[in-house]
Amino acid sequence: MSTTTTVTESAPITAQNMLRLFPDIDTTSAALEGHDEEQIRLMDEVCIVLDNDDKPIGTASKKLCHLMTNIDKGLLHRAFSVFLFDDQNRLLLQQRAPEKITFPDMWTNTCCSHPLHIPSETGSNLPDSVQGVKNAAQRKLDHELGIPKEQVPIEDFHFLTRIHYKAPSDGKWGEHEIDYILFIKANVDLDVNKNEVQDTKYVSPEELKALFADPKLKFTPWFKLICESMLFEWWKHLDSGLDKFLNEQEIRRM
Repeated sequence: MSTTTTVTESAPITAQNMLRLFPDIDTTSAALEGHDEEQIRLMDEVCIVLDNDDKPIGTASKKLCHLMTNIDKGLLHRAFSVFLFDDQNRLLLQQRAPEKITFPDMWTNTCCSHPLHIPSETGSNLPDSVQGVKNAAQRKLDHELGIPKEQVPIEDFHFLTRIHYKAPSDGKWGEHEIDYILFIKANVDLDVNKNEVQDTKYVSPEELKALFADPKLKFTPWFKLICESMLFEWWKHLDSGLDKFLNEQEIRRM
């Protein structure tokens, strides 16, 4: 996606602007046929469309953002990935529900989702965008895992970096995201939403590596990318030295 199409105050984010930037966008609903009704409803949520430099240039539904036909035309959106650790420094994993439209049944980090185009979750500069994804993370931890907001205070989330990656789910669906990586250490109570999550597990670094070695298990592509490149180094410094990894300004291209 061209970095010259960033919307400024004189060119506000509008449906007309999106049509100008993506005149051939695929708006078909056929790809949703046969899927879970609640997951279809969630596909109407409005995501933040970006240029390659993480500047908002428009909005589009979650459905439009995840169709490979649109991803192949350059449609890129903002996302976040939460890594929640308990007081034993174990990472909470979730296995996505079979009802999920993208990447069903796969194991992944604690929570992966999107800030929405609402005032509390948007941002056009990095500090505001980080605050927006922290608000979104707190909302989705509650929605997916039933974690009360007071157990994951906004000020306890730590922003590390952003990764820009593209990954297909199947022939129809995929991801093309600038993904904000958030760490939080908290002991939490779970009340899992079975329409979102079918299983959870706390793991040590060694246990996670053993899971990756199990050919029967499948993992989301973004989780594998993060684990293979950075996670275990960050994890080692969870209680001491994590500061040197926080608030990275550059976007990591995967």
